[in-house]
Amino acid sequence: MDIATIIGIVLSFGLMVWAILLGGPLSIFVDIPSVAIVFGGSIGVALINYPLADIIGVISIVKKTVLIKEPDTNKLIAQLLDFAGKARKGGILSLQDQIDAIEDKFLVKALQMAVDGQEPAELKAILMTDIDNLAARHSYGSEILNTMGAIGPAMGMIGTLIGLVQMLQNMSDPAAIGPAMAVALLTTFYGAVLANILFIPMAGKLKARSSTEVLQKTVIAEGMDSILSGENPRVMEQRLHTYLAPKKRESVFK
Repeated sequence: MDIATIIGIVLSFGLMVWAILLGGPLSIFVDIPSVAIVFGGSIGVALINYPLADIIGVISIVKKTVLIKEPDTNKLIAQLLDFAGKARKGGILSLQDQIDAIEDKFLVKALQMAVDGQEPAELKAILMTDIDNLAARHSYGSEILNTMGAIGPAMGMIGTLIGLVQMLQNMSDPAAIGPAMAVALLTTFYGAVLANILFIPMAGKLKARSSTEVLQKTVIAEGMDSILSGENPRVMEQRLHTYLAPKKRESVFK
């Protein structure tokens, strides 16, 4: 689980609620028509812009901003070096016994293809194509979130215009001005919150997660290429370390 995302959401909403409570009850910031215009309208516009399946798919993508285990690239490199050592001693088929103990599905796929006799160039091409498609899917998910981040404030502005029209139409009735003004102001507020605390930051976090996942999978592709080529483990480690910042590199060779 990404604790930073949880802390960020709790801190943002917590400070916002705290500021509201300093000036009055929380209930004054709750308006059903405003909620319907901004939240319902945002979903409606998103459905106009994207297929239903893609909007539903965003839910699983959003999970990556919270429910994700922080990857350790050095640990992955050490694992690949271990596979390389075993392959040099017992041949590539000796890695068959390692597959069942691996959790990473991409690494399982790479090892299985290697054990099945896939040519090194062909194996790397397949893995890199898989990585490119993964990056494209993540980019598309980030695009949808950014689009919804733009839709939220726009729907808020529409709600503001509705509230102002209603207010101007009822200037002679003081009792009607308050509810109309609430719709006018709260829709803008809801739109700003939706965009700047949820959708846009989530799109940014997803982009960062995607970069990390692509890096991990690229290391696996390069590592498998080195294993199948019979590359010396020390040379292989230096090759894979190029994907890490110098300060983050941890050598398994002491």
